[in-house]
Amino acid sequence: MFTGLIEEVGTIHNLQKGKNSMILTITCSKVIKDAGIGDSISINGVCLTVTELADHRFSVDVMPETMKSTTLHELTKGSKVNLERAMAAGGRFGGHFVSGHVDGTGIIQSMKKEENAIYIYIQAPDELMKYFMMKGSVAVDGTSLTIFDVKNNAFMISLIPQTAEDTIIASKSPGSKVNIECDMIAKYVQNLMQPQQSGIDAAYLKENGFM
Repeated sequence: MFTGLIEEVGTIHNLQKGKNSMILTITCSKVIKDAGIGDSISINGVCLTVTELADHRFSVDVMPETMKSTTLHELTKGSKVNLERAMAAGGRFGGHFVSGHVDGTGIIQSMKKEENAIYIYIQAPDELMKYFMMKGSVAVDGTSLTIFDVKNNAFMISLIPQTAEDTIIASKSPGSKVNIECDMIAKYVQNLMQPQQSGIDAAYLKENGFM
């Protein structure tokens, strides 16, 4: 489990690509301090397992399904990536519940500077649009963000200067792809409201004090 609060930006030191998989080696300083083999680290929003450790570097395996469903296959040597360690049980919780399981990829439509903010519209797959709502949460490349607008097949996020400085999102441009993880609670509610699966609908949730 993650919070979506990026701890540092790392650099791809090396990639070993197979036909449909790869091994990533990432240079960093903070997230590796207390890391061990088998620990989970979010890389651009994708939960991956540490398989090797060295001075200021760690390696992870990326399996075919992850290659297919995320933007990790676009990384090259020198690419910058958002990094976050799995949340400690006794730590403070500052973002929103992020699992590190990417729901799909989006495409940046536009980026506009407005005072101290950067407004970014992201085109998302049709099947994900039901999870986006004004003031709802979304993780973009692993970064916990608030949704400020939803229209057609896109949603808008806004970066404050601190987020722009501490993550890779502001360095992207229109046409760039990003990993999207929808709000976990929204997904559970949507699943519970499918009558063919559970018999629970909006009326049931309201009757039992959930709405």
